[in-house]
Amino acid sequence: MLERIKETVIKLVKSRMFIASIVFCVMFAILVQRVFYLQIVRGESYLNDYKLQIQKTREVQGTRGRILDRNGTVLADNVLAYSVTIEDNGDYDTTKQKNKELNATVRRVIDIIEKNGDSIINSFGIVLNDSGEYEFSTEGTARLRFIADIFGYATIDKLSEKQKNYTAADIIHYLCTDETYGYGINEDDYEKSDILKLVNIRYAISLNKYRKYIATTIATNVSDTTVAEIMENQEELTGVSIEESSIRQYNNSKYFASIIGYTGQISQDEYNALSEEEQESYSLTDIVGKAGIEKAMDSTLQGEKGETKIYVNNVGKVIDSEKVTEAKAGNDVYLSIDADLQIAAYNILEEKLAAILLSKMVNRLDYDTSKVTDADSIVIPVGDVYNAFFKNEIIDTSQFTQSDAGTAEKEVLETYSRREEDAISSVLSEMQNANGTAYQDLSDRMKAYMDYVVDTLLTDDSGILVEDRIDTSDETYLAWKEEETIGVNEYLNYAISQNWIDTSKLTDYLEGDASYSSASEIYQAIVQYVGEVLGDDGDFEKIIYEYMIKSGDISGNQVCCILYEQNILKYDETQYNRLRSSGSTAAYNFIRSKIESLEITPGELGLEPCTGSIVITDPSNGQVLAMVSYPGYDNNRLANTMDSDYYAQLNSMTSSPLYNKATQERTAPGSTYKPLVSIAGLTEEVISTGTTISCTGIFDKISPIARCWIYPGSHGSLNVVSAIQHSCNDFFYEVGYRLGTTGGEYNDAYGIERLQKYAEEFGLGDTTGLEITESQPQISDSDVVRSSIGQGTNNYTTSGLARYISAVANEGTVYNLSLFDKTTDVNGNLVKDYEPSVRNEVEGIANSTWTAVHNGMRRMVTNTSTFNSLGDFELYGKTGTAQQSTTHPNHGLFVGFTSGQDTNVAFAIRIANGYNSTYPSEIGRDIIRYYYGLDEEDEIVTGHAASLGTVVSGD
Repeated sequence: MLERIKETVIKLVKSRMFIASIVFCVMFAILVQRVFYLQIVRGESYLNDYKLQIQKTREVQGTRGRILDRNGTVLADNVLAYSVTIEDNGDYDTTKQKNKELNATVRRVIDIIEKNGDSIINSFGIVLNDSGEYEFSTEGTARLRFIADIFGYATIDKLSEKQKNYTAADIIHYLCTDETYGYGINEDDYEKSDILKLVNIRYAISLNKYRKYIATTIATNVSDTTVAEIMENQEELTGVSIEESSIRQYNNSKYFASIIGYTGQISQDEYNALSEEEQESYSLTDIVGKAGIEKAMDSTLQGEKGETKIYVNNVGKVIDSEKVTEAKAGNDVYLSIDADLQIAAYNILEEKLAAILLSKMVNRLDYDTSKVTDADSIVIPVGDVYNAFFKNEIIDTSQFTQSDAGTAEKEVLETYSRREEDAISSVLSEMQNANGTAYQDLSDRMKAYMDYVVDTLLTDDSGILVEDRIDTSDETYLAWKEEETIGVNEYLNYAISQNWIDTSKLTDYLEGDASYSSASEIYQAIVQYVGEVLGDDGDFEKIIYEYMIKSGDISGNQVCCILYEQNILKYDETQYNRLRSSGSTAAYNFIRSKIESLEITPGELGLEPCTGSIVITDPSNGQVLAMVSYPGYDNNRLANTMDSDYYAQLNSMTSSPLYNKATQERTAPGSTYKPLVSIAGLTEEVISTGTTISCTGIFDKISPIARCWIYPGSHGSLNVVSAIQHSCNDFFYEVGYRLGTTGGEYNDAYGIERLQKYAEEFGLGDTTGLEITESQPQISDSDVVRSSIGQGTNNYTTSGLARYISAVANEGTVYNLSLFDKTTDVNGNLVKDYEPSVRNEVEGIANSTWTAVHNGMRRMVTNTSTFNSLGDFELYGKTGTAQQSTTHPNHGLFVGFTSGQDTNVAFAIRIANGYNSTYPSEIGRDIIRYYYGLDEEDEIVTGHAASLGTVVSGD
């Protein structure tokens, strides 16, 4: 028995099962011991310091390269700042719980940020208008792109018709309440401004919903107080952090914004437009160039990304990080721009515009330009100045309802409330009146109301009246639109009968199916819609204010006082009290003084003239030394993350600051075209340098006849040099006529073809090569006679005229214009030196032709009193005046170049609606005085409205 037991034990010990059992027991004992140690001995310690080893890799964008001028002056740089960020890293059981906790955190952070005087980023595509209603910050395709982003579509063509017609309020409601994608925000619990802030941040967070541990920036460049309070409450603010970040900063922004542009987060459209190779270098959270040089040179400025590994704890907070790959800074871009010249040219232009405004301003509230026969006689009533503060949203009417509103603000609000009620009531009454007043018999105020209701509200904004369905040859349509013999009731009811109305847009105002509604029911729905919308319509509000000012319901003194009450002007108690107690003359003089001192600028007012452009080049290489677009804007407020309210205001301003006047605005060149026509006429041998043509003031070889600007006078007998000097239209009419004559017969098409050839040769047929957006030019395609004085259908940008006149200056070399000088790496080592690029050489031009044209331009300068202060300085120039219409002032232009200097320049200057060419020629003169140091700087750039010389006859 013992022997058997012994054998069994020995066999058991030698078996694999025994060994496995022993190993298992040992391991189990170790595990028990370890669990005992972790849970009992060190349990509390590990509970307090528990770390989930969740490792993520985060991309780190390289520091963006700087932008500098040709002399090394920094125009765009990066500064370190504190930012408040939030990450959606919570662990939620339900969507409802997520929304509740995330909304609570966001609201708490907003309160902290705003309490300490900082502001949250407003990059959402919806803003509040002056009436406190939601509206899109952009229109057209940009609005549809925003809506597509909301619904998660890659392209706008995937939007349904219903989605395309969503209002801003519809989008907010969808994001607040949608069961799947909504943020769980009860709209009844908050003011609209608070809802917008919540939606703004929640939407920004949602863009990273598939990328946890990627932070969304809520506020940038916040104060130390905000930083401290966020840090103190960080345990309660899940996912909220303070990060040190690099933000873009633009120096002297308004002078350079039109060139440099700004940065912002890449959009889906921008990302989709990249090649597959480029997409590997970008992600949808990247900050990229959105306009100007920032966009054109984005890949150069971007640098290379780095990577950082991050570790988060059990509540999702980052507890440790380590760099895996260092980010590399982008290259620096040196522009060809001379910053000092750019700033001086901008200021000279602004001072001249202010002077023109003052010279044309009169102390009256209204002025009817439709009765003007001479564009030079158009004046600017001070009522238009007062109205500009409302029209361009310089005055914030939403402040009128605030508890701290000033005395004048309260007075104006009280009057406005009555006028708004009367306006809406009168509109609805007229619409309901079957025997309504014919449009032509309405008051100007009612015409403005009806125009807005029919053209804007029902057609452009809502699409209820479908423009594409309207038969513009229909008699009833013409009776409304042109003859003005019927009323709005008759017109809209006729539109219903002709199926010009989209009843699907009226479903909220119709009972039952719209397709079964009667014409009268549809019309009543339209009336109801108009009545409901007008009360909250910011643009209709502006029309009411306009006519309140014209009628004197709002006084100039009240407007001026509001400028102080809203801190648009620095508060001056003495002046404020004078305005409160004095008559209207005081307000007129007060406004004039503020324009004269440039405390109120032409760009803010947006009255004609309020814009201008200047392009200065080096004619020896095509580099641009200055490119001014007035007015400028603060691109700091659009960079990094866009200030949507500011962007919306810029878009609404009548001076259109975002529109580059130097590269995008086109007008006829006027007489600045005559040097080119001279070259064409001499080269085609329809005239010679010895040819004389007699100017009688009337050119009657075509019908209708054309007149010289000097009519009823005449220039007498002129050759090409004196014709350029005196800018004689008759001489150049004859040159155009001769260009169109073949075999003794006049053929306009033949003349146009010959003239177009020279316009093409001088680079006027395409954009100039600039690295930023340019509009396509238009060479005239009809009426060679009038085209020869720069009219016809000629339309060119200022940059295009600058390239053309540069080729005239250097006798035939047409360069591709460039804004670039060089790029260097972060250590200053040269990466690329930009060489001049020649588009073409103008061939076959005789030396005598160049001499004649230059002599004519030189004599234009030396025989004009405007340039007396230049003495013998070698400036060559040509003025130009281009007509827009009799109800708008003419455009004024001046082109020219210098000779005999160490560095010569060529330039083109345009003042849109600037009345005449004298004013841009004075700007050209003063720029030359500044650039070549002919006078003291403070005598040229004075900081207040410039003086105006005597207007010189001629164009």
